[in-house]
Amino acid sequence: MPTSTGPHLVHCVYFRLKDRTEANVTALVDACKQYLNVQAGILYFAAGRLAKDLNRAVNVQDWDVALTIVFVDSAHHDAYQDDPTHQRFIDENRETWDSVRVFDSLVDPA
Repeated sequence: MPTSTGPHLVHCVYFRLKDRTEANVTALVDACKQYLNVQAGILYFAAGRLAKDLNRAVNVQDWDVALTIVFVDSAHHDAYQDDPTHQRFIDENRETWDSVRVFDSLVDPA
């Protein structure tokens, strides 16, 4: 597993589906796992669904699938953006998305 002493890039993506059925949520989670965890420089990968039972006033619940990837550094994130498997994921799934929100942050390794 790659390591770095510099800041890691945390890439969080929240997808809201046009058709928010459980089958479509499962299909998108599966597509994330198929296409988005194979790139170089990934320290951590997770894809999953909204935890609907956590519905406190502070919980944002206007999404269906979350993707979190921690990259060694920004350069690996940038390479991921152009990776053919990432592009294939987008091409095969974009028509199912109502909205996509991306939150990127730099964090120092613990």
